[in-house]
Amino acid sequence: MALTGRAALLAALGSIPVGILEPGWTGILAVNGPLALACACDFALAAPVRRLVLSRSGDTSARLGENADVTLTITNPTGRLLRARLRDAWPPSSWRPGTEVESSRHRVTIPAGERRRVTTRLRPTRRGDRQADRVTIRSYGPLGLFSRQGTHKVPWTVRILPPFTSRKHLPSKLARLRELDGRTSVLTRGEGTEFDSLREYVPGDDTRSIDWRATARQSTVAVRTWRPERDRHILLVLDTGRTSAGRVGDIPRLDASLDAALLLAALASRAGDRVDLLAYDRRIRALVQGRSAGDVLPSLVNAMATLEPELVETDARGLTAAALRTAPRRSLIVLLTTLDAAPVEQGLLPVLPQLTQRHTVLVASVADPNIARMAQARGNAEAVYEAAAAAQAQSERQRTAEQLRRHGVTVVDATPDDLAPALADAYLALKAAGRL
Repeated sequence: MALTGRAALLAALGSIPVGILEPGWTGILAVNGPLALACACDFALAAPVRRLVLSRSGDTSARLGENADVTLTITNPTGRLLRARLRDAWPPSSWRPGTEVESSRHRVTIPAGERRRVTTRLRPTRRGDRQADRVTIRSYGPLGLFSRQGTHKVPWTVRILPPFTSRKHLPSKLARLRELDGRTSVLTRGEGTEFDSLREYVPGDDTRSIDWRATARQSTVAVRTWRPERDRHILLVLDTGRTSAGRVGDIPRLDASLDAALLLAALASRAGDRVDLLAYDRRIRALVQGRSAGDVLPSLVNAMATLEPELVETDARGLTAAALRTAPRRSLIVLLTTLDAAPVEQGLLPVLPQLTQRHTVLVASVADPNIARMAQARGNAEAVYEAAAAAQAQSERQRTAEQLRRHGVTVVDATPDDLAPALADAYLALKAAGRL
């Protein structure tokens, strides 16, 4: 039993506190008889909290940055009117700063035998699973002098998915894919490895595309058109080790890598290729295999939602072994990792030949946009020192990228905003060159 503000005022006027009335309850013994009677009646008429029945419904998933509405249904099986305030508690990251009180606290009035619904609107600030904590209810008597308070556990989980902001680039990349695939009037000549069709020669066509046998059977010169091969295998490998925890701008490097991987997966599945996912640091954190074209993107998004960087050094040998097991035949392996000199030179380079001798390898890395800004800084001694440090960092990344290229690896190094479209362009270039 809790003492309300109104009861405290009345107690100051005509009552004195005496401590514990019964185990777990505190209250007031009033000197004034009528006041004591009013308080006792108010407490007796407050609906009991523990007998209430609570259940949940609503959203079970949402993209980061979007709202998730979870509805709480409160049923009052008692014979008394429920006048209450309730708090629907969730982890702090379930709301933007400063919005928790407004979103999680509700007033309800429920007649005996009826039920009411209240909706808690979540807007999480991080990916992953958000689980409901407890519902605290404070039930008031008709005079508002005393209240009963209790808690209920009402489990519910909302999975917060990656935002996939790079999906805005998908239409333009699909248009380029259609060009490569010969589905538009802009035909790709002499590229790819799968024959598509014959058409009439026009000035400017590559003479190597002329089909002389077909030409001999008709009165016009015929040329072959090609399309990129389909049903290729692409393995997305996410490095979830300590380097993925570094922040670039407002997000961890891992989040930028997830966004780029999603755009590539969406594009490749539309191209008819099969896409798998492997997330690894010192053990497998996520593995998605054998999904159909329609199911691959939802499966990847769901698997990526709970991925978090691990503050351990990535085991490059273990990562390579896991990739080879996941891709037993020739594939495009897209490794989203760092271009920092030490992890690459000491970890990746010694085991890289195991990948390149069997697969086409593409390494994508998130560059820090602050480095480019620092490299342009001038005006005072501090700015010049920052520019020199930035230039050195850029030089080391370029040297590391060149080492990878000498092993036959395609390298994409771009800022978070540019990584996804740059990776998609690299995939299309490999497809156009017939390297998949």
